[in-house]
Parts: sequence; structure tokens; C-alpha cells
Amino acid sequence: MSPALVRRLPGTEGGAPLPRLYRPEEIAEALGCSAWWVKDRARRGLIPHTRVGRAYRFTAAHLAEIVRLHEEHPKRSVTGTSPSRAVTSPPAARTRTARSPGPATASTPGRLRARPPRRTQYETVA
Repeated sequence: MSPALVRRLPGTEGGAPLPRLYRPEEIAEALGCSAWWVKDRARRGLIPHTRVGRAYRFTAAHLAEIVRLHEEHPKRSVTGTSPSRAVTSPPAARTRTARSPGPATASTPGRLRARPPRRTQYETVA
């Protein structure tokens, strides 16, 4: 590329080159996901991005940061030492909410109870 064709940032003395901006489709291809996922995460503010007008654009630094944010580390230690086991308590019994009216019975804390029907299928005359 000839020096005359390199884009430079205006107002900089050294004339630093402009960063390459990638479209969501290009980022999605690099990450192996859909462009919709990239745009949705950018709209929610979950991944770094640049807005140019109404368009989302990404730099190489943004891509590296996205990869770093979604990196998962091994849960076990790589060394030969055994990890200390954390003592876990059993899951707590479900509490009654406003959506599940009725008294909670102590003998069956997690069981579901059928509620009476709101109306009968056939109206009977008594």
C-alpha cells in the first residue's frame, strides 16, 4: 500500500492510521456465530463496539476483548494437587410466591397440588 493511500487521523501530528472497522457480519464469521447475536449483544451493551450513525462497527481490539470476555477457564486445578472440596448445602425448599396461593404444607414442601377448576365444563341444574 502506498503511503499516499494510508488513511490518517485528522489533527494528529504523527498521522496515526485509522483503525480498521469491521461489520457485525465479519465479527460473526470470525467468532463462528450469527450476526444477529453480535448486534444483539452490542445493542445490550454486553460487548465492546463503536456506533457509526446507526451501524455497529468493531475494531480488532474490540474482537480481542469479546473473545477475552467469553473465555472460560478450567474449573479444576491443572496441577496434581487435589482441590479442596467445598461443602455444599442441599437446595432450599421452594417458597410460596404470589403466583402460587394456598397454604404450604410442611410434609410435602415441593409437591404440586391441583387447584379446583374455575368453572365446570357442563352447567348442571340442581
